[in-house]
Amino acid sequence: MSARKYYLIALVVILIDQTSKLLVYNHMYLHEEVSVIGEWFKLHYLLNPGMAFGLRWNNEFGKLALTIFRIGAMIGIAYYLYQMTLKKAHTGFLISMALILGGAVGNVIDSTFYGVFLGNQPIGSRTPWFHGQVIDMLFFPIFDFTWPQWMPMMGGEYFLFFSPVFNIADSSIFIGVATILICQKKFFKESESEKGGIDTNETNSEETLLIKETDEVVVTSAEKIEGKTGAPTDINPSTSAS
Repeated sequence: MSARKYYLIALVVILIDQTSKLLVYNHMYLHEEVSVIGEWFKLHYLLNPGMAFGLRWNNEFGKLALTIFRIGAMIGIAYYLYQMTLKKAHTGFLISMALILGGAVGNVIDSTFYGVFLGNQPIGSRTPWFHGQVIDMLFFPIFDFTWPQWMPMMGGEYFLFFSPVFNIADSSIFIGVATILICQKKFFKESESEKGGIDTNETNSEETLLIKETDEVVVTSAEKIEGKTGAPTDINPSTSAS
């Protein structure tokens, strides 16, 4: 695969992410919840001014810094993906990087433009540019319970797993990072020759030269033993005398 194909994977992630966000924006009201599969998969419309999985940075400088960081990370990931493609890195690693890139760009679009075009910047923002809030909607409340009263510190408190609300971009980044961590030995596996620092071509040349030199020594020794007449010469006279 060329770098263009990996960028295409990232583009597909961006399109799916932005389509899902705009559908939620146009067809749901804020904090509305719709059941998709029973009680464990729901769509829950939230606006997130912070980071992935509902994490927040609740101040003016923090939001702007986060957006700038995202833009820088997006550019860095795109360049790194191109470089690793030239180096013919493992296909699985390149696909994982493409997923991370697609997710990063998806959230950058929200942070950079949604404040301008959707008007969803936090109240009190000095400018709608770079202050857009990320649209989250994927909610998996897999199970919940109340801690027993006898439990220290947590007794009687309600617990929900899994509570964060996120989006397609967050999922793409998570899948890409998790895949790299799980498969890093496979993605970065070195050949035996690279591990030992051995040049296979150089080794073969040295072996060929050694064989030629050995043949020359054998031929030269045989000529010396034969003598000028060409007749075989006994190299152990004592044996002949007996």
